Amino acid sequence: MILSDVTELPNQGVIIGLDPGSKTLGVAASDSLQLTAHPVETIQRGKKLAPTLPRLFALFDERGAIGIVMGLPLNMDGSAGPRVQSARALARHILQIRDVPIAFQDERMSSQMAERAMLEADLSRARRSELIDKSAAAIILQTAIDRIANAS
Repeated sequence: MILSDVTELPNQGVIIGLDPGSKTLGVAASDSLQLTAHPVETIQRGKKLAPTLPRLFALFDERGAIGIVMGLPLNMDGSAGPRVQSARALARHILQIRDVPIAFQDERMSSQMAERAMLEADLSRARRSELIDKSAAAIILQTAIDRIANAS
């Protein structure tokens, strides 16, 4: 089911964070107390989602996750563009296979924040490219779990 706000997710239990892109799907996970989010994996996406979703569900099941927070790539003015439609379509595909709670979190600037942190850590361009999507997913998820904690 798609939730109207991340604060509707339970305030305990592992949550999976997703940074959906056209070529990759960044994945992060929280700890069970929802104190911290950490990058997990970047899943390569093809033209079809079929190969992507089994890996996502494997990560979900390995961690005993209770829900998903998906980045919502709004335009800088807050309007919804084609990337928002793509993220919502991904959520619908996930729900066709398994009914899990999914909430959207504004992801504006998450990739830039991740990139900035990696530049400050003096990572090479190749290493940054390898880490950017799952790091952005961790930033999206950390924002969401902070909101959940503040709502409790």
